[in-house]
Amino acid sequence: MPGFDAPPRPTDRLFFALIPAADAGTAIVRQGRLLREELGLTGRLIGVDRVHVTLSHLGDYLELPQDVVATAMSAAANVRAEPFDVVFERVVSFHGRPRNYPLVLVGGDGDSDSNATLTAFQRTLVKVLQKAGIRSANSHYTPHITLLYNKYRVPPRVVESIRWTVQEFALVHSLLGRSRHVTLARWPLQS
Repeated sequence: MPGFDAPPRPTDRLFFALIPAADAGTAIVRQGRLLREELGLTGRLIGVDRVHVTLSHLGDYLELPQDVVATAMSAAANVRAEPFDVVFERVVSFHGRPRNYPLVLVGGDGDSDSNATLTAFQRTLVKVLQKAGIRSANSHYTPHITLLYNKYRVPPRVVESIRWTVQEFALVHSLLGRSRHVTLARWPLQS
């Protein structure tokens, strides 16, 4: 409408994530490439530099909010957990915007959660963040790794397992629309 400007679009996203070990990251991208070719998908693959498991989305912003970054970093320093193993062994399409469905790797077979320790770690992180006054957008959490976005959904299928031992978690700054992630800080998991 004349006289009304569209609200500005967010440019920055903050989230906590697990970054796969280098060999797992390479295997994830390779799995995405194989599925893309085998299924005739057209979506652009997520690059190895952006492969991750989101733990907690902290929000989208018009610029990087230094106060939220500082609070999140302080809270993350209070998270205590031992290293744990994760496994991703199935591919599914999540609901999304029409013609933009995320194709993701997940664990378990629908009857069991092969990533129960990961889910428990995520809940611990969310509680620590809430105690620090940060709301988390992950009320229903399904551990997953996005491979690509495609115009149609793909039936679930078992794929070659991708495993690694989680040694740390990270706070990530995503520059929206620029396909770039910047790791702001990492916290090691300690035995």
